[in-house]
Amino acid sequence: MKPIDEQHIAEPGLVVLDITEGDEGTVRAVMAALEEHWATSGIVPVHRDLGQPGVRARVYADVLRPGREGP
Repeated sequence: MKPIDEQHIAEPGLVVLDITEGDEGTVRAVMAALEEHWATSGIVPVHRDLGQPGVRARVYADVLRPGREGP
């Protein structure tokens, strides 16, 4: 897996989150929790990379816009 470099964001806005977990259920739970806080790309497909443990998903979030209200 490629390393993740820390970067400073001068002003809030769009962020890209790569989520890696051991199972699909946990990744989906993380995406749902992110939706509660920010406007996101939603629950996106989860994928596995051959030879790498766990499952992955990439979520886009706009930290300027609030997420959805509770259920």
